[in-house]
Amino acid sequence: MSLRPTLETRRAIPTMEGAGVKLHRAFGFQDPSELDPFLLFDDFRNEHPEDFRRGFPWHPHRGIETITYVLEGTVDHGDSLGNVGTLGAGDVQWMTAGSGILHQEMPHGNARGQMHGFQLWGNLPASQKMTAPRYQDVTSADIPVITDDDGTRVKVITGEFWGKTGPVDGIAADPQYLDIFVPAGQKKTFKIDTYRRAFAYVFEGAAAFADASAPSGVLLEKEVGGEEVNIRDLSGNRTLIRFGTGEEVTLQAGPEGVRFLLISGAPIDEPVAWHGPIVMNTREELQQAMRELNNGTFIRPAH
Repeated sequence: MSLRPTLETRRAIPTMEGAGVKLHRAFGFQDPSELDPFLLFDDFRNEHPEDFRRGFPWHPHRGIETITYVLEGTVDHGDSLGNVGTLGAGDVQWMTAGSGILHQEMPHGNARGQMHGFQLWGNLPASQKMTAPRYQDVTSADIPVITDDDGTRVKVITGEFWGKTGPVDGIAADPQYLDIFVPAGQKKTFKIDTYRRAFAYVFEGAAAFADASAPSGVLLEKEVGGEEVNIRDLSGNRTLIRFGTGEEVTLQAGPEGVRFLLISGAPIDEPVAWHGPIVMNTREELQQAMRELNNGTFIRPAH
């Protein structure tokens, strides 16, 4: 098995979106080939209602999929097709915008005023950009959780892992989306299909991710699978780790354990023309979307 090199480790950057929601952006609005098929990842964990209560009022999407994962609090959502609902703690919504949708997302804190969650944008290939919009709302109870003998716990949101299959299906990028907890001091290896683009996002505790590439930063000598590898210093809360190609990711959890998302998907390898929440293949397609927004023909009639 070949260890995936760590191409980059970086902290999420504070920013603001919607009507004034504070969040941290791990990636987005930069080189879309880096993590193709994924375009953007936002961490909207907030402790105070004034940092999120204005929410994300009505806005359009076309040509992408948005994946919202709520950890604490709730998110009320509605759209131009008449769909309404509420995501609770542990729930996931996978929205395929396809040909176009207008929607809003309004967060509410839990009893302590906290609103915690993440949103990931996945690209759609040209052949699916103008498909009919659809939702997959998944409750926490429907997401399989696997606990290993050493206490490692994995929630399988999409894809197959350790014999379990996540409840979200029919996604263009054929992604694997895992929420993983590894107890303090444990060393763990996770297999990922060799040619998928992959990243980890740490949101509790910290870990040292083994690195088979040229070392940088503080290094520890460790033996993993009988081989000496370089291990970077601990990556903690709000850290993105971007991996190169390989068959597995190895880490050692820090003194408080670590909880992180491990996400991978098959690259689409197509041109990207991107303006805000609309992602197409050509500038002409973007201009057409803007004209349709302005003249009221953006939303296609249901068939």
